[in-house]
Amino acid sequence: MPEDKLSQREIRRYSRQIMIPEIGIRGQELLKEAAVIVVGAGGLGCPVLQHLASGGVGRLTIMDYDFVDEQNLQRQFLYNSNDVGKLKTVIARSRLEQLNPLITIEALNLKLSTSNSLQILKNYDIVVDATDNIGARYLINDSCVILGKPMVHGAVYKFEGQVSVFNFMGGPTYRCYNPVENIKKQSEPGSEDSGLTNVLPGITGTLMANEVIKIITGIGKVLAGELLLFNILTNSFNILNIKNIPENHSIKDLNPINY
Repeated sequence: MPEDKLSQREIRRYSRQIMIPEIGIRGQELLKEAAVIVVGAGGLGCPVLQHLASGGVGRLTIMDYDFVDEQNLQRQFLYNSNDVGKLKTVIARSRLEQLNPLITIEALNLKLSTSNSLQILKNYDIVVDATDNIGARYLINDSCVILGKPMVHGAVYKFEGQVSVFNFMGGPTYRCYNPVENIKKQSEPGSEDSGLTNVLPGITGTLMANEVIKIITGIGKVLAGELLLFNILTNSFNILNIKNIPENHSIKDLNPINY
């Protein structure tokens, strides 16, 4: 970014954020300089992408390999009825470019795997885990540990949402929070098995985007070493501490058998 300055159009567009002393001009410049990849353009990815795009994250990448399904429309607000059967990445990129033409939006229509993860994720400052399966979460986590990247994580189940930031400034990793032994003892239900209210992913994705913005601008308290767990049916919000396990930081390579 030339001289780290914002254009007059950008200053006008983001003026309400710039007015906040904690963000200001410099914070908005940091957002413009940032590169963020969102893995998953579903119920969580849609609100994350919309908030980061409208907030001025300069380089935003959408990674997904799925198609829009009519059952998605209840909670995936980037898409509409005319998009059914089309690639999520293509539609999401088009909608986000309409939302904010002042940023760079890229689409990666492929599945994250052990063969491409390190090569792709190394190009970003922050990796957002908006996936819905445990294997992908471990893969993202392990890649972020190897690359030294923070991982912003969110998950939803019925009326419960959770948000945390892993591998941030030496903090706990996803494996610290969710050891493999736990997964072997119990299967992880998905929204297709248990149902999901349409409001919950929007709230969870919004909180995830907030963590990304805090990391980029250096403001507030990041949810590192902590898990925000909330229930929208009972209006309860709790923060759980996550123990940092040193050996979970020693990952050196990706083994397909782990995912």
